Amino acid sequence: MTENARGLSLIIPVYNEQGCIAETLREVERIFCQVDFDWEIIVVDDCSCDGTADVLRGCALDRTRVLSHEVNRGYGAAILTGMRRAKYSHIAITDADGTYPHKLIPMMYKRLLEEDLDMLVGSRTGSNVKYPLSRKPAKWILGKLANYVARRKIPDINSGQRVFDKELALKFDQLYPPGFSFTTTITLALICNGFRVGYMPIDYFARIGSSKIRPIHDTLNFLQLILRISLYFNPLQLFLPAALSLVGLGIGWGFFSWFVLGKLAEASTLVIVLSGVQLFSVGLLAELINHRTRYNY
Repeated sequence: MTENARGLSLIIPVYNEQGCIAETLREVERIFCQVDFDWEIIVVDDCSCDGTADVLRGCALDRTRVLSHEVNRGYGAAILTGMRRAKYSHIAITDADGTYPHKLIPMMYKRLLEEDLDMLVGSRTGSNVKYPLSRKPAKWILGKLANYVARRKIPDINSGQRVFDKELALKFDQLYPPGFSFTTTITLALICNGFRVGYMPIDYFARIGSSKIRPIHDTLNFLQLILRISLYFNPLQLFLPAALSLVGLGIGWGFFSWFVLGKLAEASTLVIVLSGVQLFSVGLLAELINHRTRYNY
């Protein structure tokens, strides 16, 4: 991989954001024009169908590049397109809809360098956080599952404002899904592989325009993704509890049938216990394969 110039590439994925994209870009250019490091802004238009492309063509911006997808490929695909075209060593991502405090991005980049972190995430735990009520239950469940898989507390699993090392992030490019799960994937991939991930509390404002998130569909996708990432990096976290539960269930059923029903249910007890043993064996094999085929960093 070629050496990247030291600096920060800010990637803003865009899909149908004609009402806010111009102001967002003017704001981030004003912010970045005051910093003391090299930078660029990359907007990736994911085949918007409202008028976003026309707004982008009409923006008189000096330091912003616009990339376009010919078909709608998703949030994660847009970020990956920007990463592959970025010229600097570190990547920042944020949204165009006015939800994130863009003024903190330069501070996040400097803190990442000072603390020698691989990724710094803007955790939406500040004093001013505006979440739609309908998303809170799913967010809580996903957070608990992610904490279990990662074996550490993750303040915000899928924040869309973060800064990270470009070369490291591209090592996982085959794992990134095209949709909104990009942020969840990179978080778990780095944490489960022992990289240094830090968090900084930020505010989160009410968005401009309508949300692209589909609560039920995207929550199910997030759950599937977290389970898949666990199988990639920490399979015993899933297999061991399930195996122990089956073994315990089998033993419990044996005692119940013997003492309560008056006759040991040998066949069913043995089937349940052996199922637990087999499940543990599969998990152990997956763990061994994981260690042998781990990415070479």
